[in-house]
Amino acid sequence: MRTASIARKTAETDIAVTLTLDGTGKASIATGVGFFDHMLELFARHGLFDLEVKAKGDTHIDDHHTVEDTGIALGQAFAKALGDKAGIARYADVHLPMDETLTRCAVDISGRPMLVFRTSFAREKIGTFDTELVREWFQAFATHAGLTLHVETLYGENAHHIAESCFKALARTLRKAVSVDPREAGRVPSTKGSL
Repeated sequence: MRTASIARKTAETDIAVTLTLDGTGKASIATGVGFFDHMLELFARHGLFDLEVKAKGDTHIDDHHTVEDTGIALGQAFAKALGDKAGIARYADVHLPMDETLTRCAVDISGRPMLVFRTSFAREKIGTFDTELVREWFQAFATHAGLTLHVETLYGENAHHIAESCFKALARTLRKAVSVDPREAGRVPSTKGSL
């Protein structure tokens, strides 16, 4: 089973993450940031990842450090759980509708971190959550998971729907990209022999 745990402690945050790639979508999330908890719960459910996140951060300042550092820890857990990446599909893409919103996500589990994030929000807040933190989380996660990740909201109006479509699209895309391709026969999907 492809599972990993990461603990990350700084002067700003204390985070523990356990991720199982071949799960059922079970989530136990407690970051102290309600909307972010909701995004991570649906990320687990739609990716069919089992995910446990416990985070304490300096949310009396704002949510930035908690959200970003959780992205770092979850990205590290993702990379660790994948191991040498033998047999995975590697590439995947999804168009994810969420009511009036449509988001496209494409990923290459390449080991070469790159984020292209073409999503904007008409509002600065979803409840008390800063919408700019959506991109911050995606950047931290992609960098530390070693992903080439493209996310683009083609259209949408409701900020909640836009954020949710991004997280769901990533989950569905990763679910396909980490799946084991029997035709690979356990090989690393690269002409280089490693990713």
